[in-house]
Amino acid sequence: MQVRKPVKLNDTQTQEWMLTLLKRAKETGENGEVPITAIILDERGHCIGHGRNNRNKTNNPLGHAELIALRQAAWIKEDWRFNECTLIVTLEPCQMCAGALIQARMGKVIFGAEDHKRGGLGGAIDLSADKSAHHKMDVQGGIMRDQIKKEIENWFALTRQKAIKT
Repeated sequence: MQVRKPVKLNDTQTQEWMLTLLKRAKETGENGEVPITAIILDERGHCIGHGRNNRNKTNNPLGHAELIALRQAAWIKEDWRFNECTLIVTLEPCQMCAGALIQARMGKVIFGAEDHKRGGLGGAIDLSADKSAHHKMDVQGGIMRDQIKKEIENWFALTRQKAIKT
């Protein structure tokens, strides 16, 4: 049996995907959601799932971009195992999403800005390195960190300003 591995993206490809996600994140923020977006690529580099935060719109605590992308990709793959896939997301996955990615056996995770308050892949805690993690995935963070961090910080500042005015 041939072991399929995640697609190898060069720096330019990774930057291009992150730019696309950042653009979608801005649109997500304009719609009142925390500006976080994610995609899942299969071993050929084809997008098989995408998601954007929608917790506020759906009143669903599970409305995280990563979980939405996972759900879509699982439906397309007709499988829950993602060993050969790569998830790219603007912000480091929270602990809930990191746990889901471990359970899904995601091959690789690439994220933009670290989340030092809630991050589950090194920012606050690294669930992928915990001895209880039955699956080890490749994790790469800090892609376009400054631009993404600025976008998220600006969104929260604007949201706070709007709340004060009302």
